[in-house]
Amino acid sequence: MIPNRKLNHRIAGIGFALCVILMCLASASGATLTEYRRRISDGVVAVQQLQLAHANANSLREQSRQTAVARLRTLLPAKETVLLEGQTIAVDNSWLHEALDEYEKSLGSHGGNEVLAHIGERLLALGQRLDEIQNGSKAVSKDEDKGRLAEILRRPEYQKQAAEGSAIGRLWDRFMRWLASLFPKPKPIQPGSSRLISGIAQIVVILVALALIGFLIWKFVPRYLRNRTKKKPKREARIVLGERLEPDQTAADLLAQAEALAHSGDLRAAIRKAYIAFLCELGDRKIISLAQHKTNRDYLSAVREKGSLYSTMRGLTNSFEVHWYGFVPPGENDWNDFRQRYQQALRTPSG
Repeated sequence: MIPNRKLNHRIAGIGFALCVILMCLASASGATLTEYRRRISDGVVAVQQLQLAHANANSLREQSRQTAVARLRTLLPAKETVLLEGQTIAVDNSWLHEALDEYEKSLGSHGGNEVLAHIGERLLALGQRLDEIQNGSKAVSKDEDKGRLAEILRRPEYQKQAAEGSAIGRLWDRFMRWLASLFPKPKPIQPGSSRLISGIAQIVVILVALALIGFLIWKFVPRYLRNRTKKKPKREARIVLGERLEPDQTAADLLAQAEALAHSGDLRAAIRKAYIAFLCELGDRKIISLAQHKTNRDYLSAVREKGSLYSTMRGLTNSFEVHWYGFVPPGENDWNDFRQRYQQALRTPSG
């Protein structure tokens, strides 16, 4: 029995070595762009797991932390190659390993959270850039549309406003010169000249000029005001983070739906709905601009200079990503904490 056991161990060791060799050969041949993009997404999830482990320090979380760090190092080696349309591209992921080293050194301090947030933001940004490369055809069409738009705006019919403005300016200058020419230039008083006639002439000229100015105001000012008056554009449906919002739907309506979802037990959907309500509230306050193509990180970057609002919104964004994109089931405390942060962010000055 003992020799057979030793033989089995030896066979298992040989099999493991062959697996390692095959993995090395696969890595050497280079991963496709799709595979690399998938590993970036897996890396984002691993960072979110690290953030949870960092927030709840105990022996079980410590084991999860070590597993997540090891998984990140395995998912994205320091040096690797990626195949793109038959070409081999050298990829340098050493920044990630250096950041993980810094994170492990900062354990037990608040600096670890900052390092994890930086890693997560950089991986998300890298994922977005890879998506743009994969959807290169769409980018080309957008550039063509921009080129067509620029060409249209250069046409003469779209330059009327500037031409009219300059023409009005020239007309005003000519009018002022003509008005000045109506007033006689002062001349030395000649003996025997009538001051009364000169005074009457000046009064007549002034009255004629005022009448002409009044006529011009009556003729052109109403037309100018009509052209300047613009109807307030009717509010259209919006798409925020993939969800369509009706024109009359407000942030308060979305928050009420989130409360209903939380009451029914669907806390994950409640957090997503409340996060979209928060973005709509910021959009209504003109703090951010809502757009279909923008991600949650784009909205967060838009308030980076807003001080305490950015700090509070970053906590909301991290919670939303962990529970919605990371599929981490939220608890009752997670929902209550998210709702409290929501109210705090709305009370925070935007300056």
